[in-house]
Amino acid sequence: MILTALNDYYQRLSKESKVPQSGFSTEKISFALAFDQNGVPQQIDDLRDTSGKKPRARPYQVPVDKRRTSGIHAYPLWDKTAYALGVTAGEGKRLNDEHAAFKTRQFDLFRNSDDKSLLAFLKFLDQWHPEKLSSLPGYSEEVLDSNIIFRLDGQRQYLHENDDARQIWSTALEENTGIYGQCLITGENAVLGTDHPAIKGVRDAQSSGASLVSFNSEAYESYGFRKNQNAAISTSAIFGYTTALNYLLRGDADNQQRLQIGDTTLVFWANAQTSQAAQAAESFFAVLNQPPNDEQEASKLGSLLAQVADGRPLKEVAPELEPETQFYVLGLAPNAARLSVRFWLVDSLEHLTKHYAQHYRDLDIQPAPWKGIAPSVWWLTLQTAPIHGARPKSEDVLPQLAGEMMRAIITGQRYPRPLLTSVVMRFRSDGNINGLRVALCKAVLAREARLTTHLNSNNQEVSVSLDKSSTHPGYLLGRLFAELENAQRGALGRELNATIKDRYYGAASATPASVFPMLLRNVQNHLSSMRKKDKSGIAYTIESEISQIIDGLGDTFPRSLGIEEQGRFAIGYYHQSQTRFAKKDNANSDEQSEQGDSE
Repeated sequence: MILTALNDYYQRLSKESKVPQSGFSTEKISFALAFDQNGVPQQIDDLRDTSGKKPRARPYQVPVDKRRTSGIHAYPLWDKTAYALGVTAGEGKRLNDEHAAFKTRQFDLFRNSDDKSLLAFLKFLDQWHPEKLSSLPGYSEEVLDSNIIFRLDGQRQYLHENDDARQIWSTALEENTGIYGQCLITGENAVLGTDHPAIKGVRDAQSSGASLVSFNSEAYESYGFRKNQNAAISTSAIFGYTTALNYLLRGDADNQQRLQIGDTTLVFWANAQTSQAAQAAESFFAVLNQPPNDEQEASKLGSLLAQVADGRPLKEVAPELEPETQFYVLGLAPNAARLSVRFWLVDSLEHLTKHYAQHYRDLDIQPAPWKGIAPSVWWLTLQTAPIHGARPKSEDVLPQLAGEMMRAIITGQRYPRPLLTSVVMRFRSDGNINGLRVALCKAVLAREARLTTHLNSNNQEVSVSLDKSSTHPGYLLGRLFAELENAQRGALGRELNATIKDRYYGAASATPASVFPMLLRNVQNHLSSMRKKDKSGIAYTIESEISQIIDGLGDTFPRSLGIEEQGRFAIGYYHQSQTRFAKKDNANSDEQSEQGDSE
């Protein structure tokens, strides 16, 4: 299914001239060598992109017939300098054999051509001496071991772009027949391939590329077939799926179809009635995963998702999108020389949008710790890492957590269980109880409650904002802890070096019975101190709030709270403490308004 979808996507890309034709591959080329009609080398051209801080090789579509592994194999009309020119920066133990293979390949292909540029190229190879390279204009040591192409001096066209060369190459590929059989991807009878080109662009995979289809052990082989003969895939389908996947994984700055979520490299594409509709769907999905920084645009996206979550059809909310567009999402992770498929989703754009809308609704908490719309999936998963200093580090995120969270979002299934555990443990270890972390707790619990179908389930709905009617012990204890901290700040001042949150949050959220009796004794001292400082009104309000919360808890404090209850504890703490800040802001606003009216 994955390979079939990729091969179909290649057909669309091919019609749009975005990918090379069969027998060609997009490779990074750094230099070109120019020669005259007599085959005499003239100069080295630097083809690299120098717009950035460091020169970068440019992509060119060059002839490629199979993946080069450990053996010697030369490519037509281009290659790295060890093959093409017999020069390398290292020792080059098989340098002579590689250069000889390159020369043989070119003569076998083009010796019968009457094209003047190809004939001049063969003259160049026949009289070439590697030691001449360093004397050519434009030479530098950066040429060594880079990929190089060729052109006839006075022509702008490179040899691999020559029409005669392309025709000769296409004919050679057709003559290179193999086993004939039914292709597992297309179902057609065709020549079956045995070599699958490397997939490049998956983070932390081998730089030379990794395999999505491979048989490197007898344990995976059967019926006497050797290696990739066990996968009956035609050469054209192999080229199609690998070319499409490498296109999706390209490292261009404008590539919006590739996302990095933890150790998972995610690519996506759409299939619609028109290429314009498919591109619109792909752009929309990219925005869903990386919300805009502009507050107005973010608010617009948030409004769209809210309407979808409320049941409005996508076609009404976004007329430019086709709801029935078929969407594909593929998550890949490195596994030595191969690639692991973390997840694979095929769904309509409307269903996918509903899943994202539900994700943002599950995250919704008031007051919102963000502007417009919730941050990206990767920024959310960063909250599961320790926060010491300015921001958490990506390497501290559990390797598979981000990928599993992405799977939950795009499928609408439960969030991964380690997500809640990781956040709760971070509360206890670094004491950073920020809004994003609390929103993650709320999302996990809200989705769990919604998807639970057991009749005897004790799951209660998780409120978006402060819920004074909630009777859940974890939520009530979190609220109580926030009010106890409020009393401490009121008595001792706002500039405390450490509050009860810094000292007792972990114990209070995990083993309430061991901490809260002591905290309630101390709060009486804080309330008494506030009354002596002409803060009787504030002390009365706090004391009333504490009494109301305790009345809902019963006669005794729980001896311990599980992970879910600790998550609710954090939500209760956040709601209660943030509501206090909101009241203060409203009071300040009212006071400023009264002053303005009097003036």
